[in-house]
Amino acid sequence: MSERKPAGLPFESWVDRQIREAEERGQFDDLPGAGKPLPGLDRHHDEMWWIKQKLESEGLSMPLPPTLALRKEAEEALAEARGARTEAEARRIVEDVNDKIRKAIRTGLSGPPLNLMPFDADAIVSEWRKAR
Repeated sequence: MSERKPAGLPFESWVDRQIREAEERGQFDDLPGAGKPLPGLDRHHDEMWWIKQKLESEGLSMPLPPTLALRKEAEEALAEARGARTEAEARRIVEDVNDKIRKAIRTGLSGPPLNLMPFDADAIVSEWRKAR
């Protein structure tokens, strides 16, 4: 005759028993991070969180698609030109990035649309002069 669990008594599964016995042996004591909030709970929910966390923990980075990399480079070049030490340096920085933008427009780059036109070097140099 099989023994039935009396009504009202908790049922302990094999897994629950393993956990309880491990706790009793102290195997969960002094675990790193125990009792601390989970990292990243305050961050915005992102479906790719686990990929980003893995890349960060491994010290890796994902390269940007070429069009986005050029947009980023152009933005940085514009800031660099505005902070240049001389007018000639500001003009050179703008012309260098403009050459890359023109080449990308002519040949095309993979990735999202470039949505970038060469900068007006004269206007940027004029801004540079006014800021000095």
